[in-house]
Amino acid sequence: MTDTASVADWQAWQRSWDRQQEWYLPDREERFRAMLDAVEALVGPEPRILDLACGTGSISDRALRRFPKAVSTGVDLDPALLTIARGHFTAESRVTFVSADLRDPEWTRRLPHRPYDAVLTATALHWLRSEELTALYGRLAGVLRDGGVFLNADHMPDPATPRINAADHAFHKARQARAREAGTQDWVDWWRTAAEDTALAGPVAERFRIFGNPADGDHADGEVQSADWHARTLRAAGFAEARPVWCSVSDAMVLGLK
Repeated sequence: MTDTASVADWQAWQRSWDRQQEWYLPDREERFRAMLDAVEALVGPEPRILDLACGTGSISDRALRRFPKAVSTGVDLDPALLTIARGHFTAESRVTFVSADLRDPEWTRRLPHRPYDAVLTATALHWLRSEELTALYGRLAGVLRDGGVFLNADHMPDPATPRINAADHAFHKARQARAREAGTQDWVDWWRTAAEDTALAGPVAERFRIFGNPADGDHADGEVQSADWHARTLRAAGFAEARPVWCSVSDAMVLGLK
């Protein structure tokens, strides 16, 4: 690739990101389908979407293909993933991207729309500590319309089932080892490859400055909570209803209805 990477190059990077994520989440597409089913059921087929911690825009990509009259705002702080997202969607007028830190109390001021019908996020908010996530949930209640939905799909283990959790962990580690032997990239390998690409080297270096190098363990400050914790916290933040609407052994998706 060159510094003037083509749309096709950025689309290839997004596909590469999806494959790397699927190494951790083999049921990732099922989660996206269940998420968009809930959006259509609760707010209809023309949603105004806030794609929270959007990364390369995986949720927006699927939402805009499913809902031709949808619009989406992607928000993230990662300059490398936003570079891929903007390149991938360069010809798509229905989506815009905003660089913002979700820990900043004023980040919602940067949004181009208000209110939103749906706020969607996946495999991202475990980067935040519990008190940061609690504050974020309160702010999200303020950007959704009445009757709007929030959906968070993430790692939400149940501490009450330690033997089930351990068996699931061992099963997935064995599956991942087989995939690695077949050449699948993990998180660290993907970022190493991205850093070597001339079109991404600058944004990746900036990303490492903000979050640290993945090789050094850049999830160190985040925390995970159970699906029940997320539902209780959403209700306390002002959502009228909240509960899990999808789950695997270790992951879940919680829906909050404004």
